Amino acid sequence: MIRFVDWPEQALPAREAAAAADVSADVAAILAEVRQRGDAALRDYTKRFDGADLTVLEVDRVEMEKAVAETDPDFLRILRRAADNIRTFHELQRHEGFEMRRDDGVVMGQRILPLERVGLYIPGGTACYPSSVLMNCIPAKIAGVRELILVTPPRKDGSVSSDILAAALIGGADRVFRIGGAQAVAALAFGTESVPRVDKIVGPGNAYVAEAKRQVFGQVAIDMIAGPSEILIVADEDNDPAILAADLLSQAEHDKNAAAILATPSRDLAKAVQAEVERQLALLPRSEIARVSIDKNGLIVLTNSLEDAVEVSNQLAPEHLELCVSDPFKYLKLVRAAGSVFLGKTCPEALGDYMAGPNHVLPTGGSARFSSALGVEDFLVRSQYSYFTPEAFADLAGDVAGFAEREGLQAHARSALIRVEREQKKERESK
Repeated sequence: MIRFVDWPEQALPAREAAAAADVSADVAAILAEVRQRGDAALRDYTKRFDGADLTVLEVDRVEMEKAVAETDPDFLRILRRAADNIRTFHELQRHEGFEMRRDDGVVMGQRILPLERVGLYIPGGTACYPSSVLMNCIPAKIAGVRELILVTPPRKDGSVSSDILAAALIGGADRVFRIGGAQAVAALAFGTESVPRVDKIVGPGNAYVAEAKRQVFGQVAIDMIAGPSEILIVADEDNDPAILAADLLSQAEHDKNAAAILATPSRDLAKAVQAEVERQLALLPRSEIARVSIDKNGLIVLTNSLEDAVEVSNQLAPEHLELCVSDPFKYLKLVRAAGSVFLGKTCPEALGDYMAGPNHVLPTGGSARFSSALGVEDFLVRSQYSYFTPEAFADLAGDVAGFAEREGLQAHARSALIRVEREQKKERESK
């Protein structure tokens, strides 16, 4: 049963990290094997882990277009509507560079450049998430990424989910490979005969995928190491307990380590929600998972005020925050740390997972204190430039040298002074 905490009289329980199996040695071996043997290793691992005996790793365009034709028309409509909403929101995240020109002829600026090639990992099998395809593909293409490579594990017959392929085509993926696990991450990080090396790897995955991303970081960039899902709901007394319970369970069904938390000043509401959670739990197809999540990480925090409830959220920095209050914009101003905020009583977190438009790839485990939702900026790099006229440089050269000498870097100082000395020599010789 979901627990109660009276705050601030009682401290908030620490959010314990999920105990994960140590797969680092296994992952390191897979990475090394793929780096050495390329496609041959990918085929061997795909047969071993996925049961698929592949001759061709890449899904061709004809197969992708066939998947779209075979996808349920109503779901195809939903995919396209979701893609439009995601695209509209992320278009507003476009970044522009700048240039400054001074009266002395100095020019300085910053260019915003897209990554050349990005790899997107999408889980396969029972964990089939076409929504994640859209959430990763669309901001990457808006950023201007030239080539987006999607990898996903195949079924035993070597096929890939038609929903994934349809979302990939709608989202703008350029190439798709039927490979998964740590071996797919290795292929993206190092390149093989078939799979091109990428600049960054994004997307969710199991413990092996997460550990592989951690180990290849530095060879390539990664988005984040995502943890179990979280929701925190701040609610006033004017709420339907059944709706709040449903929202809590929408995250609890994700994973046994997911966290579902309600913060409210209303004890009556809290008790009603506790009872509703128990009633609805018994009806869920994924009740076994949700039960462990609720018993282990579920929490109802009783506060003295709604302001205190928001402060509880700030301390926990949740992945998803629902402000189920009568004036959500008033309390939004108090929020300092949350991955994505859902305002009002008709804006559930599930809306953000699929259709609203903002990204659902979010920081977890309290990392919303210093990390952000995936967006267009994650697929961009900033490049600076400077131009100095001889006169403008001469004005600073002495200070450059003085700074360098203070740091004990004589060659730096010399690099500045030699230009001035040579220029002065030219002037003397010309007279």
